[in-house]
Amino acid sequence: MEIGQKVKVFRLRDRVSSPIVKKLGQVGIIQDYKVTDGCGIGVVVLFDDNSSTWFFEDEIKAVQ
Repeated sequence: MEIGQKVKVFRLRDRVSSPIVKKLGQVGIIQDYKVTDGCGIGVVVLFDDNSSTWFFEDEIKAVQ
């Protein structure tokens, strides 16, 4: 996964708030990386509505 790459949210690992659940199935652009709890790296995704949130890499897939 690279910054600037288009991705689609296809699953959520944990229980999350309603606004984040609404991102399921949406396409966004990777804006940055995020160090998680020491077990991995997440990515910050920017969506068309100018909102952004972070996801684990196994929650998103690259879009062509």
